[in-house]
Amino acid sequence: MKKQVIFISLLISIATNAQGTIESNSPYSALRYHYFVNTLLFFNEYLDTDTGSYNTTQMRLLVPIGSKAWNLRFDLPLISANTNSDNKTGLGDVGAGISYIPYREINNAFAFRIKVSANSAVDPNLGSGKWVIMPAVFFSSYLKEKKLLWLTSIEYQASFAGSSQRSDVSVIVGENTLLYFFGKNWISGDVAFRYNTVLEGFQNNAFLEFGRKITPDNLIYIHPSVAFGGKKSYNYGIEAGILILF
Repeated sequence: MKKQVIFISLLISIATNAQGTIESNSPYSALRYHYFVNTLLFFNEYLDTDTGSYNTTQMRLLVPIGSKAWNLRFDLPLISANTNSDNKTGLGDVGAGISYIPYREINNAFAFRIKVSANSAVDPNLGSGKWVIMPAVFFSSYLKEKKLLWLTSIEYQASFAGSSQRSDVSVIVGENTLLYFFGKNWISGDVAFRYNTVLEGFQNNAFLEFGRKITPDNLIYIHPSVAFGGKKSYNYGIEAGILILF
């Protein structure tokens, strides 16, 4: 009986250590993506449009739960609209989501996520006027001896409640990101194809990102972006942020 207890304890120890190794080396634990630790993200995004500009200052909290295969997400945006008809600042549509990683190993990982955006904006011009649900699936893989990380995803955004005076939300998004790591730094490129089935047109965008780990628990980044497509929602933008791990 004692041998059985020792053997079972050894198996548990091996499994625990292996899981820790996978978490510390899997694509979702790389620089910029930290699914297995508590993370605070603060960023500011400026977007230029044909009618003016929008500026979003946002706080995002990521909290791993359970076996750390689950991850909670909360978004709190403060939006400033400076258009031909409005100059307003206030709370935008707050959001919450949960991610699940059913499969992860050293080089590859799958994940599922579902988010909900609330109709919480204090002004119609600062939000969609709708409750929106956003299911998504992700695949990630290391390439070139972990110098490159590829992430691809498909997300569907659909409104299910809200103001009848506002347009419905129905958008399909396919996104690909490639990150290159060197030392404490990374460079990434991203292209997202968005098809708005309500407007019957594309609202695509692409960005380049430059980031650096400035302390063991703090990372900063900046990325300029450009929109393209027949129904694009903005012209160009720039975002800068800081990630705090705790």
